[in-house]
Amino acid sequence: MKIKTLVAVLLLSGGVTSTFAQTENCNSNSSISHEAVRAGNFKDAYAPCMAVLKDCPTLRFYTYTDAIKILKAFLGDIKDRNSADYKKYFDELMQVYDQEIQYLPEINKKLKTPMSASKELGKKAVDYLQFSPNPDKEQAYKWLTEATRGTANDPDGAILHYFLQTSMEKVKADDNHTDQFFQDYIDASKYADDAIAAETNEKKKAVLQTIKDNLVAMFVQSGVADCESLQNIYGPKVEENKTDSTFLKKALNILKLMKCNESEVYFKASEYMYQIDPTADAAVGVAYMYYKKGDYDNAVKYFDEALAKETDNDKKAEMAYATAAALMQAKKLSQARAYCQKAISFKENYGDPYILLAQLYGSNPNWTDEPALNKCTYFVVIDKLQRAKAVDPSVTERANELISTYSRHTPQAKDLFMLGYKAGDRITIGGWIGESTTIR
Repeated sequence: MKIKTLVAVLLLSGGVTSTFAQTENCNSNSSISHEAVRAGNFKDAYAPCMAVLKDCPTLRFYTYTDAIKILKAFLGDIKDRNSADYKKYFDELMQVYDQEIQYLPEINKKLKTPMSASKELGKKAVDYLQFSPNPDKEQAYKWLTEATRGTANDPDGAILHYFLQTSMEKVKADDNHTDQFFQDYIDASKYADDAIAAETNEKKKAVLQTIKDNLVAMFVQSGVADCESLQNIYGPKVEENKTDSTFLKKALNILKLMKCNESEVYFKASEYMYQIDPTADAAVGVAYMYYKKGDYDNAVKYFDEALAKETDNDKKAEMAYATAAALMQAKKLSQARAYCQKAISFKENYGDPYILLAQLYGSNPNWTDEPALNKCTYFVVIDKLQRAKAVDPSVTERANELISTYSRHTPQAKDLFMLGYKAGDRITIGGWIGESTTIR
């Protein structure tokens, strides 16, 4: 018994000694490789780093990040992506990610801030797309879809970008993916929006906003998000989800983004949204619906409701301008002018209301029995157009075209002279207009 016990002790002792020696060797290799990586010496870091991953896969998390840096550096230096060395290092890169994800539950026990397996899968997918000699886009899309959903509460810019880009490439190759592409945009956009809303650090919020802006730009530039396709995609979906405010809000946001405010699906979504939650935006949508149908009284009613509920002055200005346009169509010129003035009061550097005012005056210039004096109305028209481009340079070209047109209708100096007026005199335009101008 004593001999057997002694043998067992010796065997156990040998195992402990072996394990201890292996751990010490891993620690040594880890230190050597990590310092080499920090110095940018990836060649000398490679062997000890890979040895640590082989012998002690849960020793330290930074061994995996170091290995990824090393292998990506090697791949970046090899020009021939079909060479044996390139394939070897690429395969190792994918294996490092797989091993990292496999051991992440154990590694996370040692970390103050646990790492996300979904985020690491997303990084793998991004590197796969960047470094694979012949990437399988379908596989990358599956990884990115899983990663995007798994990181919804902590989105990563690169993952979101490549997720939507890969989805966009799929829809360009197959029209049947169009519906899913729109849904992918909705999901990615929501994750970014939620993160922006939750973030309190202004610098991080700005980064998240850039991510969101890039997603929007990609969606707009996809070439598949036109009003006709959005009508076909969202028409049936709006009916199916007419009581789902979350879906309706997203659909309306996309339709507005693509300037499809006059599509039937936009009107329907707005109407259903208004029934659930009569917000300012929903009221605007219903107002546009009535405007398009020629029911200007109801259009004005809902525009007024939207104005009363909205708090953002820029949006209020747009709503007031839209109301003025509806009233002009209904030939209610003095009311239209009042809403133009409201729009200007909400946003002083808004040129469109000034242009609309000019058009209102130009459409009904007569205020007296004297034709030459009626033509003086066009001086007021030109005043408004000059003001439009002075406050808002973006409307300069349109304002100049209208100035050129209306200038042809101003009175002749000889006709005004006979009435006792000359250039430089002030004159008040009567009637519903009631504004003064200078004769020139």
